[in-house]
Amino acid sequence: MQKALLNTSAEIVLSCLSEKYLKNEVMLKEHCFVRIISGELKVILANTSRVFGPKDTIIFPRRQLSTVIQYPKDNKPYKCVLIMFKSDRLHDYYSRNSAYHSAECLSPVISFEHHALIENYFTSLLSYFDLNNELPEQLLQLKIDEALTILRMIDASVDTFLADFSEPGKIDLEEFMDRNYMFNMPLEKFSYLTGRSLTTFKRDFNKIYGLTPQRWLTLKRLNLAYYLLSEHKQNPIKVYREAGFENLSHFSYAFKKQFGYSPKHILHVGR
Repeated sequence: MQKALLNTSAEIVLSCLSEKYLKNEVMLKEHCFVRIISGELKVILANTSRVFGPKDTIIFPRRQLSTVIQYPKDNKPYKCVLIMFKSDRLHDYYSRNSAYHSAECLSPVISFEHHALIENYFTSLLSYFDLNNELPEQLLQLKIDEALTILRMIDASVDTFLADFSEPGKIDLEEFMDRNYMFNMPLEKFSYLTGRSLTTFKRDFNKIYGLTPQRWLTLKRLNLAYYLLSEHKQNPIKVYREAGFENLSHFSYAFKKQFGYSPKHILHVGR
């Protein structure tokens, strides 16, 4: 269930997940400010994973690849407030407020310590969800400006990405793919994030790997799955999700075709 303060733009949303488990591949077009109310959120990045719980406050920068898993805990649903920092509002905000320039390299997901300003902000914001009417545009603008101002007061380095309106330039394709192959995304998104058209992406990919992107991605994900099954003894249901496959049946079919036996066979042999 989701409830938006302004339905036409859905920039501030109260999200409540009653299902047991929900997994999504995420590559946001806009920065997302998140406050967790109940339940837990697991964020899987290219080389690490983090778990967040009630009263944790985080920012997902745009164009950051990650897998997010939302699930209830302590008999409470996963519930959070999402605030999308859209580019047009950020442009307007930074036209009125000078950005702090820093060479600091920030984490792919930024979390904030408990702070009175953040606590009071979300306490005031939650009360608006009880209104039957949509939040007026002027008030919506004020609440988003307030969030940005608070974040910059707590950590000025957030300007490093919030005030960055550039599009991705052409980057090292091999390094990027080796770091992000487990994310299940269309090739169009991979090409965009490496600063290439789809045609150029496929051409450059073949020059490096001598395979089509689809074939290479399948092999890399199968090898990762084999490692997780054989070395970490993980359940195939967990493995197929972390390795980037869409569903268990497709994973099992591809695994058996590649290795000659089912994923479960490895677990039985290792016992």
